[in-house]
Amino acid sequence: MSQITASLVKELREKTGAGMMDCKRALEETGGEFEAAIDFLRKKGLSRAANKASRVAAEGVVESYVHAQGKIGVIVEVNCETDFVSRTDDFVTLAHDIALQIAASAPRYVRREEVPAEVVAHEEEVLAAQARESGKPEAVVAQMVKGRLDKFYEEACLLEQPFIKEPKQKVSDIVTAVIARLGENIVIRRFTRYELGEGIERTATDFAEEVRKQAGH
Repeated sequence: MSQITASLVKELREKTGAGMMDCKRALEETGGEFEAAIDFLRKKGLSRAANKASRVAAEGVVESYVHAQGKIGVIVEVNCETDFVSRTDDFVTLAHDIALQIAASAPRYVRREEVPAEVVAHEEEVLAAQARESGKPEAVVAQMVKGRLDKFYEEACLLEQPFIKEPKQKVSDIVTAVIARLGENIVIRRFTRYELGEGIERTATDFAEEVRKQAGH
């Protein structure tokens, strides 16, 4: 058993954001093993979050973020249960980090349940065709499709993306940790992401005109 020092407890608190007593208990329960203590705290957070998931979250904030000299903009609604919690540093930081995540990683949906059935069916069809080209048996193809579909969800769904500030954790893990600390249900309800020029087809004439302007003609 590793020695549980005050500095180790402090390090675990800084790493996870959990309370000092929770960190001390996690280290005691795991024999002072740091990584095991992190897993212990995450599981505890998941349990707390599950107990709060059915509670109505109608307060919160609409956070905005503009990046790259005005070329990318994000508006996201993050809900909690009370106005008091919506004004805490933890919640405000979470809302900002979520907006930053959306700007950087361009998710299309909040959670996998929001992905339209026709989009999933199309992905499965394309992925299956790609897998069959390898000549694998159908049973293997099915497993390959499942794995690649999970990768699609990880890229397309905000909660399943690796968190940009801590890539070993998913965005959902970060939300769960804040739920555990604040004691309220927290829900990322919706977002909109804008990228300058997105969806506009640029013609050769447009490009030539831009070049002339840059050249001062």
